[in-house]
Amino acid sequence: MNLHPFLIELAQLAVLLFVAPLFAGWVKMLKCWFQGRSSPSLFQPFRDIRKLFSKDVTLAENASWIFRFTPYLVFGVSVMAGGIIPILSRDLPLSATADVIALVALFAIARFFTALAGMDIGTAFGGMGSSREMTIASLAEPAMLMAVFAVSLVGKSTSLSQMSSIIAQGHSLLRPSLVFALLAFVLIALAETGRVPVDNPATHLELTMIHEAMILEYSGRHLALIEWAGMMKLFLFVALGIASFFPWGIPPHGDLASIVVALLSLLVKLGLVGVGLVLIETGLAKMRIFRITEFLGSAFLFATIGMMSYFMLE
Repeated sequence: MNLHPFLIELAQLAVLLFVAPLFAGWVKMLKCWFQGRSSPSLFQPFRDIRKLFSKDVTLAENASWIFRFTPYLVFGVSVMAGGIIPILSRDLPLSATADVIALVALFAIARFFTALAGMDIGTAFGGMGSSREMTIASLAEPAMLMAVFAVSLVGKSTSLSQMSSIIAQGHSLLRPSLVFALLAFVLIALAETGRVPVDNPATHLELTMIHEAMILEYSGRHLALIEWAGMMKLFLFVALGIASFFPWGIPPHGDLASIVVALLSLLVKLGLVGVGLVLIETGLAKMRIFRITEFLGSAFLFATIGMMSYFMLE
């Protein structure tokens, strides 16, 4: 039974809203197991979000509309990005209206307003976090675009649906351009999602926090929306990597059986990615802020080599 594309879109957004906190809980569980600590429940992120929604919002006296508006914008941008990336099917209505370049622009809009909100209150920590976030963004976004362009050369398009369709038709991941693009994407995803070794999402140490410094003044439902959006961003980067490099299991059309298979395949891939992410975070320490330029410079170099190898070797 074929499903209407808009029904698939709604189902995909529901998967995004529900599975993203589950994936964050899975990563926390694995990290605790690897470190020999007792782990929280897999559903602990849902409890945290519900608890934050039940609390009152506390605002500073000089908070402008930017500070109030940013949580809703960041959450909306994350949901909109979830409608572009092929997760359950490549037959999505929004995939024809926005490509991977538009997806990078959506993430940039969310980052821009988060940095503005961090500076809006006028605290030292907010300004410091915004400055560091923009520094990382100025290095991560060009590398992200270069990695995307390397994959788009293989897929003959910047449309995510078209790229995943071409790669799923038999293009081997062992092609040099895709290998270098994948290495660059992994480094960029760690930086964009604020994971170790670039940032530590569990820390509140003033000298090291980046993303947490910008949202330190949020509370209540505003903080719940931002935390939920952060979980979705991690999920979306994993989904983007799956659609770009491991699209097998994503059906081209929306029949019910294929959607169920795609969901099961997604859960298996998320489980494996969670193990890899925890291995990276357990085996590495957070680097100094001055070393991040070298880290993201390496990502840009890998992406550039991937583009050059496509023209030279393929």
